[in-house]
Amino acid sequence: MKVVKFGGSSVASATQYKKVANIILADKDRKAVIVSAPGKRHENDVKTTDLLIQLAGSVNDEGYDQSIFDKVLFRYKEIIEELGLPSGLEEEIAGSLLELISLYKYNEERLLDALKSSGEDNNAKVMTAYLNSLGQKAVYISPKEAGMVVTDEPGNAQILPEAYEKIAELRNREGILVIPGFFGYSYQGNIVTFPRGGSDITGSIIAAGMDAVEYENFTDVDSVYCVNPKMVENPCEMKEITYREMRELAYSGFSVFHDEALQPVFQKGIPVRVKNTNRPEAPGTRIVLDRELNGRPVVGIASDTDFCSVNITKYLMNRELGFGRKLLSILEDEGISYEHTPSGIDNISVILRSYELDNGKEERVIERIKNELLVDDINIERNLAMIMVVGEGMKHTVGIASKAAQALAESQSNIKMINQGSSEVSMMFGVDGGSVVRAVNCLYKAYFTANPSKEKSIH
Repeated sequence: MKVVKFGGSSVASATQYKKVANIILADKDRKAVIVSAPGKRHENDVKTTDLLIQLAGSVNDEGYDQSIFDKVLFRYKEIIEELGLPSGLEEEIAGSLLELISLYKYNEERLLDALKSSGEDNNAKVMTAYLNSLGQKAVYISPKEAGMVVTDEPGNAQILPEAYEKIAELRNREGILVIPGFFGYSYQGNIVTFPRGGSDITGSIIAAGMDAVEYENFTDVDSVYCVNPKMVENPCEMKEITYREMRELAYSGFSVFHDEALQPVFQKGIPVRVKNTNRPEAPGTRIVLDRELNGRPVVGIASDTDFCSVNITKYLMNRELGFGRKLLSILEDEGISYEHTPSGIDNISVILRSYELDNGKEERVIERIKNELLVDDINIERNLAMIMVVGEGMKHTVGIASKAAQALAESQSNIKMINQGSSEVSMMFGVDGGSVVRAVNCLYKAYFTANPSKEKSIH
């Protein structure tokens, strides 16, 4: 039994719907289908979810923006009409939107969650109707019926452990199960959406709960590339990659998966296959627990921008008991999550996403560090980019770090930070944001176009 998820671009139009149906019906093992909200039909289009966010923002005591409401409704109307489905579906969707607005209009956070989630919810109902129109037995399963019990924080749902027992019962249901992604229900009865990549998270949870043999994730690319194709021309495709490698790459900017999305299937050891809705015959990329290294220690290079570094200096810092704890407590008090903390004997840097210092937090943090830690110097370095070199084989290979340093030197990138975790699955380099494209290209050339035989294994 397989669980299969289709992203927004895969269900953006009636044409895409037909491709999705062909894919589902081509493999009888595809039992559960997770759908996103309709995505972009073309480059300058607007995603349905973004329209729903606009609609939520327009709601007030007097009503809502009718033009935005009509745009949302038109996305479904277009699909319904082109597929020849009953017009009553459109009326049902309009009614459900009005009901959500009426129910949550006095609670901004709950309204946003409810309207955002309606994109997936209504799309699942349309997909169910379409599959039934083809003579298939398809059943719409709401997240509540599926057992998707989550925490109650708006926009940040986390699945509760007891949900999996209920989800497992879906295996006994007949027909193709169509489940909307992106949200669950709290014990308080609220609709709560997952963070970024929410439909991927739903697919992963359902696959783990139903103990699927494979979780297929259909998108608009043939496979996962070893580097961002917008930065490097015609990069290599990754045929197989481990969960650990994918986690590192996702954290560092790979847009295929949000870095939390794979946790449920990772814990159950269920393989994931990324495939292209527009070319389903392509083998795609398989994500597994372990893989053959095949003589190439680096599997991918990822990068992300808009970081900053809070650099702190104090003489004899290494002798001061509790300095690090006090520093991190200040960040905790401000609700700031840090990324990395490279340090020396008299200095420490805290790498943050730049937005973490918005809304007056920067001034308060600097003032507290000065007054409470009595530091000699503190400054903030901005416009940093983080580049991650990832591969399970790095720990068995001599010369990986020196090759990276040489490549970064050739790109004329000034290395601001080097960090390698104890797992040795990745190396991270901080560089100036303006040099990140040059740096990634030089690293790609070093690891993927050079002769891998020059690297020495240390098995």
